[in-house]
Amino acid sequence: MDKLIPDPPPETTTPLAEAIRAEDLAQNREAIKRALDFYLSPQPVQPRQPSTMFLVNPGIDTETLLAHAYESLASASAMASNFANELGGPQRSTALAIQQIVMLAELAVNRALDRVDPRT
Repeated sequence: MDKLIPDPPPETTTPLAEAIRAEDLAQNREAIKRALDFYLSPQPVQPRQPSTMFLVNPGIDTETLLAHAYESLASASAMASNFANELGGPQRSTALAIQQIVMLAELAVNRALDRVDPRT
């Protein structure tokens, strides 16, 4: 049986073509290495530097911080409740929803405060 299409001629490469091919392979390998390093070995995240405009004393104990947060949330809850009494309609509902969220945060802080200093 005769072939209708002859075999392609063997590839003959020139030294210049080989050099270009080797350079392309090296660039491809480098790109692959950078992509794998980016996704598989990410750079460590730099710790966030807090703003020094308002700084909480790092020496304050957790119980004091939680007590202050609880008092702040209680004040915010009272303010939202008073503000809601002055409003009507959808604005009143929004203010009461904000007050409820503040109250839930207040409960969470209160529970955390109980765990730090359980009442006996």
